[in-house]
Amino acid sequence: MPIAMRSIEPGSEDIELHIAHKMMFGFKLAASFVALAAGVAGYWPGPHNSECGDGVPTRCSRLPLHLKLVNQTYTLPDPFHFVGGQPVRNQEDWACRSAEIRELFQKYELGYKPAKPLVFSSTFSNNTLNIVAGLSESKTINFSVPITPAVHTGSGLSPAIIVYDAPSIPIPSQVATITLNVDQIAQQDSVASRGIGLFYDLYGNDTTTAGALMAWAWAVSRIVDALEAHPEVGINPAKLAVTGCSRNGKGAMVAGAFDKRIALTIPQESGSGGDACWRTSRDMLVNRNLATQTANEIVGENVWFSESFNYFGQDNYTVALLPVDHHELAGLVAPRGLYSTENVGFLWLGDWSNLECMSAANKIYQALGAKDHQGFSQDGPHDHCSFPADQDAEVAAFFNRFLLDEAVDTDVFRTVGNWTFDPKWTPWTVPNLA
Repeated sequence: MPIAMRSIEPGSEDIELHIAHKMMFGFKLAASFVALAAGVAGYWPGPHNSECGDGVPTRCSRLPLHLKLVNQTYTLPDPFHFVGGQPVRNQEDWACRSAEIRELFQKYELGYKPAKPLVFSSTFSNNTLNIVAGLSESKTINFSVPITPAVHTGSGLSPAIIVYDAPSIPIPSQVATITLNVDQIAQQDSVASRGIGLFYDLYGNDTTTAGALMAWAWAVSRIVDALEAHPEVGINPAKLAVTGCSRNGKGAMVAGAFDKRIALTIPQESGSGGDACWRTSRDMLVNRNLATQTANEIVGENVWFSESFNYFGQDNYTVALLPVDHHELAGLVAPRGLYSTENVGFLWLGDWSNLECMSAANKIYQALGAKDHQGFSQDGPHDHCSFPADQDAEVAAFFNRFLLDEAVDTDVFRTVGNWTFDPKWTPWTVPNLA
């Protein structure tokens, strides 16, 4: 069905029809709204959706159908005001605002995350969790994740960490390791990879907006579903972490932001699209002539993000129209544990942009009375995705606090870089929501 187009005003943009036109004349966008009605783990998750906690208060207002996007080039979007301008004043407001932010990310950057499918089953044998998910009995996919058991020092269930592809951080022996082959779920070799993988075999590339990062997050949630159904695995589904490095670090951040059952999120050297904000990375390239990765480069490199994000990455200026940025993605993890690492040995990863973005995210943690639940450690130079010994104690503290219930200090926020936080990017007032 063709969709009528109208001109797009620069600076205050209504791009709803533009996105619909880009997304195969609206078929994918329409499918997203159908998915929302069916209970997508997003803005309106239905009566109860364990991925998003206890759901959203019924008084939360919906986004405008045609949202006017304002160019914000040199400030990060204010997480403490709704898109309509109303301030966030208490925890109930934050429940609504975080739902609004989650919806904005799905609509404009990541694509929509389908809820647990109607057909779902799992089995456990030989330290492997086998998962079957389907839209009907005749349309299913299956995937398996191997589990390396924890070394038990006592009775009861053990915590676990879901690792994208392979671990690249030190994992305590008391924590089980679950390995997810992300390429099996959604391939990401190049822009030609879009729509390839088990997730797209199930949902169809023409009826889902999800990019690879959100497809992987969907798989993480299905792993959690399976763990909840199989206590014989010996894993406590309330004590789970997720981690990955580089592109997989971007994915770990998304998984933690979109499933509140994840107690600890550890993105390692994730750079732009992870713990670096789009706007600050763009500033590094355009205004400081520092060759870091930007939205404009990413949309031409791979399929991590939704096709709708291509509009914002078409050049190094349209990204300023995006109504969210990655300080708010990290903020969706709050007040749960978040420990992110970066490496000054690779300018491409963002350097100052990482620090600026995660400092902005920490304001959300501060507002929720959980400042020390978020850690940021920028070290190096060292090999990409290696883990320096001086960060061992930091990551161990986060494991100990959020998975092993130990009373330890997780007040970690540091960089070895020759740069500092610039407050001009966060001119907003931080409320007390604790």
